[in-house]
Amino acid sequence: MEFIDYYKVLEIDKNASAEDVKKAYRKLARKYHPDLNPNDASAKQKFQKINEANEVLSDPEKRKKFDQYGKDWQHSEEFERAQQNQRQSGGRQGSRQSQGFEGEDFSDFFESMFGGGGASGFSGGGRQVKYKGQDVQAELRLDIRDVFTSQQQTLQVNGKSIRLTIPAGVENGQTIKIKGHGGPGMNGGPSGDLYITFAISNSTKFKREGSNLYTNQDLDIYTAVLGGEATIDTFDGKVKLKVAPETQNDTKVKLKGKGFPVYKNEGQFGDLFVTFKIKTPSKLSEKEKALFVELQNLSKNGK
Repeated sequence: MEFIDYYKVLEIDKNASAEDVKKAYRKLARKYHPDLNPNDASAKQKFQKINEANEVLSDPEKRKKFDQYGKDWQHSEEFERAQQNQRQSGGRQGSRQSQGFEGEDFSDFFESMFGGGGASGFSGGGRQVKYKGQDVQAELRLDIRDVFTSQQQTLQVNGKSIRLTIPAGVENGQTIKIKGHGGPGMNGGPSGDLYITFAISNSTKFKREGSNLYTNQDLDIYTAVLGGEATIDTFDGKVKLKVAPETQNDTKVKLKGKGFPVYKNEGQFGDLFVTFKIKTPSKLSEKEKALFVELQNLSKNGK
């Protein structure tokens, strides 16, 4: 597998601080985000590598392993256990030590100890060392309407078709793990896992925060003053709502259970919060203007 230098991906050096990593990631993620490069396949690939690099370098423990083991950092624990077994069984250690090996050199070192040469894929204790396969990162782009109800999709990953059930209520940026659908293991080891990150766009007028939805609703001045009914758009239809007399601009009302599905809680929904925006009438007739003047005079005179 080709070695990817995560430091080069984020355009930083190995001595970069955690804050430097964060700044570099934010800068490059904005530059190569698929929404800003909709017809650029190379930008999408770059964006995926940037996310992968940030996932490793922003985690102190993962970064430490990457610095020490390079390409093989995900197999570091197996390697260290194998080394320990060799020492305990009196097996001959390699003439080179793990410190200072990176990228392809370190991969050759792994192969000479466990996959080739005189070792024939066995540790000093005579047992074959099994390695878990590489985890795979993928992005699935959906519209918010696609995740209002649970659905199934078939994805193509590494030439394989994977039938995936997407629970209603999944959020933008959320990542789920599908066990065993990553890269193949070595020496009979288990396959890696598939991590799918959801990129959910919003083509509706509703703002989503978790399972709650927020929207504005125009209200004519007459209904606002006298009260009445208003037809409210919800995510999956329309409902009629009573409007109290003398409703003020920016009044908020809550429609319980009319929000978004709660993730992995079938049948449960958040709430819809509606903010009334009172519209001032325009293009008034002379008679309508006269009536408003009369109302104004009544108000000045204390009714």
